[in-house]
Amino acid sequence: MNRRNAMKIAAGAIAAGGAGLATLTTAFKPEKQLVPEAQNLEYNPTETNWEYFHLAPDETAQLAYDKYSEGSCMYATVSSVVLQLAEKFGEPFTSFPLHMFKYGHGGIGGYGTICGTLNGAAALIGLLITDKSVQDKMIADIFQWYESESMPAFKPKNAVEDFTPEKSVSNSVLCHASNTNWCKASGFSVGSAERKERCRRLTADVAQKVSNSLNEIFTHAYVTNTHSNEAANTCVACHGNEGKIKNTSVKMSCTSCHTESVAHKAFADVHYKFMK
Repeated sequence: MNRRNAMKIAAGAIAAGGAGLATLTTAFKPEKQLVPEAQNLEYNPTETNWEYFHLAPDETAQLAYDKYSEGSCMYATVSSVVLQLAEKFGEPFTSFPLHMFKYGHGGIGGYGTICGTLNGAAALIGLLITDKSVQDKMIADIFQWYESESMPAFKPKNAVEDFTPEKSVSNSVLCHASNTNWCKASGFSVGSAERKERCRRLTADVAQKVSNSLNEIFTHAYVTNTHSNEAANTCVACHGNEGKIKNTSVKMSCTSCHTESVAHKAFADVHYKFMK
């Protein structure tokens, strides 16, 4: 299709209103990148002092819940695994500086960026998995699970607060967005005891998830790409390295921060079609 014909289609679509705009975007829409199929992820551990043994995910979740009050979300997530490994193996886990992970609260020092539970889960994977490509796949899977899962689901043995938090979908790996979406769903404020109980249980959920992921990778039972993000896949068709714009590299959900304007919906695909 040449430029003149394209402009005729665009003009006609605009004149036709909403139905025409739908036709317009369909006519020029770029192909989305293919979503990789789920597959077994193999990992062959190298010799290291940081050993691992099978953890009970439910017990790990409870330990994370209990440790939350000592140093918040990131600290509790890392502690729930490292303390069990220290009990099993002793050093070097016994001397592991767990206090350093207290910085992760509130999206890193209260700054509202990456959720501390995810920061802690990624740190554990980085500690126990030596292959960078395997690290990347495991981290992406946990992050995408977090974005799409309705949480918190964990039920503690002895709750700190006599309150069962409403579940919500974060649609983001960012602390402030995750909290805001929960506050909107529940009606509670971000400074409330109820919100803190939500994060305490959310920490347990992530600790359970990462311990289960570690169990699977060390027993050759890990399956990747079970929570691929369709929104991000759509955006990188144009903006990613394989597209023409090439101005972003991302796996996280785009919609937590970005929305399509009317102009973008109407004209972006036409503009993209004729970009060099």
